[in-house]
Amino acid sequence: MKRVVVTGLGVVSPNGVGLDDFAKAIKEGQSGVKFDPELAELKFSCQISAKPNVTDELALSYLSELELRNFNASGILYGVMAGLDAWKDAGLKPADQHPDWDSGTIFGTGTSGIGKFRESIYKIDAFETRRLGSTAVAQTMNSGISAYLAGKLGFGNQVTTNSSACTTGTESIVMAYDRISSGKAIRILAGSTSDSGPYIWGGFDAMKVCTFKHNDSPEAGSRPMSATASGFVPGSGAGALVLEDYESALKRGAKIYCEVLGGNVNSGGQRGEGTMTAPNSVAVQKCITDAISAAGISAQDIDVINGHLTATSKDGLEIQNWTKALNRKGADFPYINSLKSMIGHGLSAAGSIESVAAILQIRDQFVFPNRNCEDLHPEISSLIDKDRVPIKAVPTSVNVVIKASFGFGDVNGCVIFKKI
Repeated sequence: MKRVVVTGLGVVSPNGVGLDDFAKAIKEGQSGVKFDPELAELKFSCQISAKPNVTDELALSYLSELELRNFNASGILYGVMAGLDAWKDAGLKPADQHPDWDSGTIFGTGTSGIGKFRESIYKIDAFETRRLGSTAVAQTMNSGISAYLAGKLGFGNQVTTNSSACTTGTESIVMAYDRISSGKAIRILAGSTSDSGPYIWGGFDAMKVCTFKHNDSPEAGSRPMSATASGFVPGSGAGALVLEDYESALKRGAKIYCEVLGGNVNSGGQRGEGTMTAPNSVAVQKCITDAISAAGISAQDIDVINGHLTATSKDGLEIQNWTKALNRKGADFPYINSLKSMIGHGLSAAGSIESVAAILQIRDQFVFPNRNCEDLHPEISSLIDKDRVPIKAVPTSVNVVIKASFGFGDVNGCVIFKKI
């Protein structure tokens, strides 16, 4: 088995576009949640959202005017930006005339180009099919994001898009790790992205899983682990990581953020307490313990948990599953945080953006704070000490961080990063 390290990071987040701005934002606990006039006009119950601030000028530094003309897939734009930034951050360049057979991408998404789908439906119904444009297919196929990145960078290894609901981003990293550790690739650009807008978020609003109590106080809306949590804030963006064979990274003198020790993905099969929308706790705990076993560490080695923790009624159950899987509670429990307190729930983008944040904690030796969690939920405070859920950044030694995501369909993913 080859050792695998992270040599590049890129992020397009509601509270920071680009690694420097994002790192500053998570240290300071800055929120990217804002009032959303479009959701209000459409009479959503939840009228706040978290979207990256991407100007036309910034977009033009990644895609040409021709590419951006009639470009309606915000998720592809976010993913291309994060992916190209990660590749550049790793000190790598696009392939020249021939494909780079050693490099590929596994870049996930939930759906792609919903806005373009809507435009297409109206034009087809109006007998204007020929006016759809030549990019309609590339924008609306799920693999559009990996295809765009492959074209930009000249990848000749595996190029694919995975999709596992909110587990997508974490799963992409585990899949990339598996491909490199088995010797099938030298480096993989792993990550995930999600479109912005009401056509992505409407179904969740209809399910009543989004908060409606903070339309007048957006930054207080996302409240993971809080007694006053009332649902998640819909979000979007993209995160990207360059995973690379350790020997390759050493040979070219690359900057190394951390080592990926391994991970695990599984499913509860929608059996027992598991359903399409609720997790099977047995499977969640098994995903965590199997990831720890694959990484060759013990539960006691874990310094920080970057949880899924969406600000719904399932937060308490997640903490309970962590205590059982790690056999640690009270003051012995690791620090735990949820980036969703700052950027809402990025859906298919969540796992990758949160993984970038997890790794920055190793790079900068701190634990980022949880916003809006001064009133820790009693279900949680009965299991772990309050200071394990920091509400201010904590400078401390961070050696091992475990990142987990749990998604619709009763699917789970867990990956472990270690200082090197």
